[in-house]
Parts: sequence; structure tokens; C-alpha cells
Amino acid sequence: MTIATQEPSRQSSSSSASGEGRGRNDNEAAMARQRAMLDGPVLPTLLKLALPTVVVLVVQTLVGVAETYFVSFLGTEAIAGVSLVFPIFMLMQMMSNGGIGGGVASAVARAIGAGKVAEAEALTLNALVLAVVFGVIFAAAEWLFGEAVYRSLGGQAGALGAALGYGHVVFSGAIFVWIVSLLAAALRGAGNTRAPAIVILLGVVVLLPLSPALIFGCGPFPRLGVAGAGIAVVVYYLVAAIVLIAYLRSARASLRLPFDASLVKWRLLGDILRVGGSSAVGTIQSNLTVVLVTGAVGLFGTDAIAGYGIASRLDYIQIPLLFALGSAALTMVGVNIGAGRIRRAERIAWVAAFFAGCATELLGLVVTVFPQAWLSLFSANPEVLSAGSIYFRAVAPFYGIAGFGMLLYFAGQGAGRVMWPVLGGTVRLLISAGIGWIVVADLGGGLRDLFMAVAAGSIVSGVIVASALWLRGWDQAATSSRS
Repeated sequence: MTIATQEPSRQSSSSSASGEGRGRNDNEAAMARQRAMLDGPVLPTLLKLALPTVVVLVVQTLVGVAETYFVSFLGTEAIAGVSLVFPIFMLMQMMSNGGIGGGVASAVARAIGAGKVAEAEALTLNALVLAVVFGVIFAAAEWLFGEAVYRSLGGQAGALGAALGYGHVVFSGAIFVWIVSLLAAALRGAGNTRAPAIVILLGVVVLLPLSPALIFGCGPFPRLGVAGAGIAVVVYYLVAAIVLIAYLRSARASLRLPFDASLVKWRLLGDILRVGGSSAVGTIQSNLTVVLVTGAVGLFGTDAIAGYGIASRLDYIQIPLLFALGSAALTMVGVNIGAGRIRRAERIAWVAAFFAGCATELLGLVVTVFPQAWLSLFSANPEVLSAGSIYFRAVAPFYGIAGFGMLLYFAGQGAGRVMWPVLGGTVRLLISAGIGWIVVADLGGGLRDLFMAVAAGSIVSGVIVASALWLRGWDQAATSSRS
């Protein structure tokens, strides 16, 4: 079965000739994408698939930077408060995008590669169900345990108040975050990166002017401080969720979202969670590492938290490139695994990993040499600048290794093989957070010693993931996918 076999039923359900024409165009584009993923040159196909996601995530990240800039006018305690919430919110975003979202994209890609389009669409509905469930869980968890978590990370007085004011608001929209992430993942798994990019960009148009208006007060909007920043984020995801659902229900979508309760099945949920659950563990490990390192930095005071928060924001600046390339690699690997083309899938993984490693290493070298080019955008406090500079000089020279390992993690999702990447994340957690805490809390080490442990964890994790693919390959993944 190919994508083309689904076209007659879709055309008959269209309400107009123009809808049929758009449906044909989207299906033809889907078939062209699939042919390129199976037979086209690897790097050009990868970059073409990744480009829309790169653009939208760069814009998203710049909006996050702009929000940090706006909040910085409220003072150091406000920056510290938002920095305390940031790793928890990133846990949810990364778990929904790269964790469970990776499971969604992997399952859809493998179904598309095997010609099972109806199953791919059913998986999209199951992804929506999971989005609602996980959204409720995250919202409830933050409201019940947020204060305790922020306190444990070093939040106190004004910084703790800012964290609660921002965190409670932004997590009230957790369901919308999950819906956007998992539906966008389903589209990416089908090779359609353009549609989610356009939808999310529409949301950015809402967020960018709304955030400062709500933070500082403007016209009909009251001055809400850090809570205003949280409200703007919730509105952004609400708009994006509505538009994504509308698109997937439209006649022009090559991957449709059916509203049929009989399609919600344990087998399909299990197919998503088999990869997504393990990937979520890896995501939790990654963010737990950030949370624990943030807690260790908190032992050095509010200025240190602010400096680390500003510097580590640049780590997340890499996410647009790594996530876009990773999602493209995941889709290409998944489609080739579904089609039984194991060697091409492995080649895609290596090409994507080396390209990402080179790009992120370049960024790392720049901020290693010129740390204040970034830090001074957000603060002139000497203690804040000092803490951020120490972080960059210890960690940034190894950004390339971290990027290399992350791309192999995404590729492993596409192949349905994430055990070794999760193991690498476990080792990173033990070294970066575990040994880092011991060095600081028990041995009297300083910030530089803590950040050297963070760098060591990234290096060892990258070596483990690369060695596993080099020595073991994905032959069993191809057999499992065809069964």
C-alpha cells in the first residue's frame, strides 16, 4: 500500500472541488517526501526536511530570549524566579516534544514507511488522547509540588514568589503545550514539517507583543509582572493548539485527525509509549540533571542562579537546530526502518550526527572565547556575569559532543531503539549531577568544579551512544518493524 491508495476516499469526503485539489496537492507532496527519504541524497533531504522546524524553533527561542529580556527589567529576583521554573517547564516541553512526541513521530513514520496510512492517522488520534492525559498530570503536579521544588532549588523570598507567580500560571496551560507538541510530532513523523511550522509561527505573532503588554501593562492590559509572562505563554499555546486541530481536520491535510473513539486502542497507545516511554525517561534524566545542577548552583546564592540561568539559556538556543535536525533524522530513519532499509537508516543517523556536532561546536567555541557577548545582554551585575562566564568556559567547548550524541538519540527513536541513549543519559546524570553535588556539597568545590562535572557527563554520554550504534547497529529494529 502507498499513500496514493488513500486518495480516493479523502477526495470523496471533501466538500468542494477546490478542497479536492488541495488534498491531491498535499498527497502528491507527501509521496514526493517519502521518495526523497527513501532514495534521495541524505544531507540535502535532511536539511530540507529540517528547515521549516529550524525557522520556527529559532523564532520560538528568540521569543523566549525576548521574554527573559523583558523580565530582566523587573530585577534579579524576577530573573532568578523564572530561572527556577525554566528547567521544570523545559522538562515538560522536552518530554512532550522529544520524549512522548518522539514516540508519536517514530510510530507514525514507521507506519508511513510500511504503507499503513490509516494506522498513522489512528495514531494521531491516540496521540491527542495522550496529550490531554499528560497535560492534566503536569498541571496538577506543579500546583501541588511546585513550591517545594522551587525551594529545593534554592528559591527564597522574592525569587520564590516570582517562581510561584510564573509557574502556576504557565502550567495551567499544560494541556495546550502537550496538544501542540504531540500533534506537531505526528505531522513531522509523516514528513510534513511545514504545516506545524506555520501554525506555531502564527502563535508567535500573538505572543511577542502580548508578553511585554501583560508584564508591564499597556492599554487595556494591567501590569501583571512575571505572571503576565506566564499568561502570554498560555495564550500562545492555546492559539497554536486550536489551529493545529483545525488543520488536521481539514480536507487539505495529508495526515488526518479522525474523531472516532473506536480508533483509540491499547495497541496503538502501546506503540507510541514503547518508544516514547523510554524516551521520556531519557528526557526526565536530562532535565533532572539540569534541575539538580541548578540546585547545586543555588548553594552559591541568587546571583549565581541568575548567571547560570542566563548562560544555560544558550544551551537551549541549540535546541532549534538539534530538535529540527533530530526530528528530520527520526522521520527519515523511521520511514527507512519501516521499509526495511536498515543500512540507509544507519547512514542517515551518522550523517545527521556529524553535521549537528560541527554546528554546535562552532557555537560553543564562540561563547567560550567571548562569554560576555551573550551574558551582558541580560545583566550588568559582576557576580552574575562571573558565574555565567565560568559555566561557558567549562561546558561550551564540548557543545559539539553533546550535539552529536543528541542526534544519535533522535535517530534511535526513529529506529525504535532507545535503550543505549537512555543508558547514556543515566551516566550523564550520575556524573553531572551526582558527582557535581558531591564535589560542591561535600568536598567544598566551587562553581568551576561543578561545571567541569557537567562537561564530563556530556562527553561520556556521547561516547556511549555513538559506540552502541557503531558496534551493534539496528538489524533487530528492522526485523521488529516489519513484524
